[in-house]
Amino acid sequence: MSFREMHKPGDPFILANAWDVGSAKMLAALGAQAIGTSSAAHAFTLGKSDGGKVERDVALAHAQDLIAAVSVPVSGDFEDGFGEAPETCAETVRLSGEIGLAGICIEDTIEASNRVYDFDLAVERVRAASSAARALKDDFFFVARADGVMTGAYDIEEAIRRIRAFDDAGADGLYVPMPKSMDDLKRVIDATDKPVNVLVAGAYSKHALAEFAALGAARISLGSALARATHRVIHDAGLSMFGNGDFTHLSNAISGSEVDKLIG
Repeated sequence: MSFREMHKPGDPFILANAWDVGSAKMLAALGAQAIGTSSAAHAFTLGKSDGGKVERDVALAHAQDLIAAVSVPVSGDFEDGFGEAPETCAETVRLSGEIGLAGICIEDTIEASNRVYDFDLAVERVRAASSAARALKDDFFFVARADGVMTGAYDIEEAIRRIRAFDDAGADGLYVPMPKSMDDLKRVIDATDKPVNVLVAGAYSKHALAEFAALGAARISLGSALARATHRVIHDAGLSMFGNGDFTHLSNAISGSEVDKLIG
C-alpha cells in the first residue's frame, strides 16, 4: 500500500512521529505503517525549543536519516515551510521529494508565535506547495495545516474557511490541530472530502482510534506527544534521583535485549 493509499477516511492509520533513528526503528518494529518527523521533538534532541529554531537543511538531514533507517514511508513535519514566500514552500516540497519523503505538512503559523499568515498569502503558499508536489516524479502527499485554533490566533470558523480554501488550492490532505472539542473536529472532517489528519495529544489522547474512525478521520499523528511522554520519564526519574536519592522510576525500564531486538 502506498502512503497515499493509507489515507482512508473512516479507517485511519497512525503516523508515528519519531525523533531519532532509534525511536523510528522501534516504532516501525512495533507496527507503525508510516513514520513522521516532529519539528518539536527533533528540536528537543538538539537542545532547542519548538518553532523556527531548526534550519531547513538540518530538518531535511534528520528526515533523511529516518528514511534510511526504516522500510515504511516517512513524512516530514516542516513547520511553516521554512519561510514566508510561496516559492520557499515550493522549494521545501521539491527538496523533500528529492530526499525520498513520502509527503510533508506545512502550517500557516509564523514560527512559534500566535501569529498566522494572512488568509490570501496562506492560500497562495498552499497553492505553490501543492503545485510543486504534483511536479515531482514520485507520488507525494502534501498536507496543509491550519494551526490558528491551537495557537489562539483564530476560531474554528476561520479554520474551516482556511482548510476549504487549502482544499481548493490543491492540498492532498488537511489538518487542524487541537480543535476545542470532538464536535469541532467533526466539523473539520465534514468540511472537506479530502483526508483529514487528527493530532492525538492532550485531551484527544483520552479517545480511542475507533472514535476518530467513526468521525471520518483518515490519519492520526502524535506530534511531539510521544517524545514528551519520554521526557516525562526523564523528568520524574530525575526529580526522584537528584531530590531524594530514589531510583525506583528506573525499575520500569524494558530490558536492553528487548530494545536491541526492536532496533536491530
